[in-house]
Amino acid sequence: MSGDRAAPTAPPSPAVPARARALAARLAGLFETDHEIVARLNGAHHLLTGANDRLRSDPAADPLRVHQQIDRAFCTYRQACEQRRQLAVDVGELSAWLTDALTAAGYHPQQARAANVHELAAGTWRPTDETREDQQ
Repeated sequence: MSGDRAAPTAPPSPAVPARARALAARLAGLFETDHEIVARLNGAHHLLTGANDRLRSDPAADPLRVHQQIDRAFCTYRQACEQRRQLAVDVGELSAWLTDALTAAGYHPQQARAANVHELAAGTWRPTDETREDQQ
């Protein structure tokens, strides 16, 4: 009955360690923080745009008020940029630890780097077939 043989399947994926899921959850949280920082950067941009529009379109605009708005926007921008820089360091460090945890568990480094942190944190992540083909 050679016609009844099942097609070969890929070997099962290694188990995802709890440490990898915890690191992924921390990374997912940092990505949410990044989203909040980007919103502040956008807010600073809108403040600057509004101040610029007032300077161009309203010759009677209060220069002190416009200056305060510009100063506030630059301070917000500077703080958000520094927070984002610090966040990038944390993301890089956690990403390296996550890759190490997954490769130690038996995943290919490409699979570890391509892992979706939200799915990992939820326990639903599975490496894609494309990634498996890449490692052969």
